Amino acid sequence: MKAVVYEKYGPPEVLKLVDVEKPTPKDNELLVKVHGTTVNAAVVNGRKGKHPASKFFTFALRLIYGIRKPRKPILGYEFGGVVESVGKDVTLFKKGDEIFGTTTMLKQGSYAEYVCVPEKWKSGVVEIKPANLTFEEAAAVPVAGMAVLQIIRKANIQKGQKVLVSGASGSTGSFAVLLAKYFGAEVTGVCSTDKIEMVKSLGADKVIDYTKEDFTQSGEKYDVVFESTVKVSDKKCKSVLKPNGVFLTIKSMTSETTEKMTYLRDLIEKGKIKPYIDRSYPLEEMVEAHKYVDEGHKKGNVVITIVQNDNN
Repeated sequence: MKAVVYEKYGPPEVLKLVDVEKPTPKDNELLVKVHGTTVNAAVVNGRKGKHPASKFFTFALRLIYGIRKPRKPILGYEFGGVVESVGKDVTLFKKGDEIFGTTTMLKQGSYAEYVCVPEKWKSGVVEIKPANLTFEEAAAVPVAGMAVLQIIRKANIQKGQKVLVSGASGSTGSFAVLLAKYFGAEVTGVCSTDKIEMVKSLGADKVIDYTKEDFTQSGEKYDVVFESTVKVSDKKCKSVLKPNGVFLTIKSMTSETTEKMTYLRDLIEKGKIKPYIDRSYPLEEMVEAHKYVDEGHKKGNVVITIVQNDNN
């Protein structure tokens, strides 16, 4: 099968498209034919071997990925695909099921034509795909969607409350806007000039162009501030909170659970939220996709369409 691998940390060019052995599912695993995956912040950090937040986060990242070089050659943390076959102990899924999920802490990622995932495991999750999303759209949901859902639930947002989302045009920021609106908030998104219309399309009631206005100087106070980047200081964001306001940050620890995936799937199937897709690239153009994301101008999610050869 085709897969994108890397043997050292660095720029997009470290990613190479090669032929590798097709995996065989264990008794508790699904063999998934991957149709779509993503280029998200986590995978970019893994490719670079460093985290933009701090040296501490970089150290923690290297402990997971490998101190001097990558421990696992195939990246990719989320996917949409079809169950090709199942191990003898699998009871929750069957051949032909359309699914989406993550590969968190597994030996192989989703930058490949096939991947094996357990039907249940401690760190990641797999679930039936929303019927109204493409495989690529579904692949953009799990990592950012579950993280934002867990964090934003802490605020217990009430209808009519004012929520500000810093970095509203990114993958996590866009989910924060979508979910805050679903919970009934009046949402203000902060982004650059070229992303204003995109953030409005997510449902934001107001948009602040940070290239022209400092949201901390507007005099407006919010019930909740969601900081979805690692570029704005916590202290700066907290200055615009009401006395009993809640500060949320994407740097919070989160976990992946079936409950969160099912919750998101149900919202999507009811038409309440939908992931925003900026661009799609074929597997063969993975380097170009990573270059685009590295430029820092993407809106929402960048997805990868994996071209399959059904004779493999």
